[in-house]
Amino acid sequence: MASIYWLIFFVILLGIEIATLALTTIWFAGGALVAFLVSLFGAGIEVQLTVFVVVSFLLLFFTRPWASRYINKKTVKTNVDSLIGRTARVTEEINNDQGTGTAVVGGQEWTARASDRADVYLPGELVTIKGVRGVKLIVAKQKEEK
Repeated sequence: MASIYWLIFFVILLGIEIATLALTTIWFAGGALVAFLVSLFGAGIEVQLTVFVVVSFLLLFFTRPWASRYINKKTVKTNVDSLIGRTARVTEEINNDQGTGTAVVGGQEWTARASDRADVYLPGELVTIKGVRGVKLIVAKQKEEK
């Protein structure tokens, strides 16, 4: 009877993976499949559960980095991701201690904070966007071109 439950669990996990295509449940579907095979050979429920957990986590830790690298190769950056590395113009003094600062990039005004807490940027200065946290740009002094 346990074999049927493992098979049903496998089909459910596989169905979720097919519906989402997010590489989230495929590892556990693999574990359920191996546990199903072990149950066919008459192993006890403790062995089946152990095999499920071990195989699932081995698949997760050893194949996920490879799968993420090759399967999600054509992931398009979101608009926020595309801001990193761009230049922004400070419109309000960026001062982390006072919690102030805005900058404009691509015609949109953003709340901005300095990547180095001690840095202060005055209106009109150009800064480089180093990251985005929530709705705040994290900026640093723009390197001078030679």
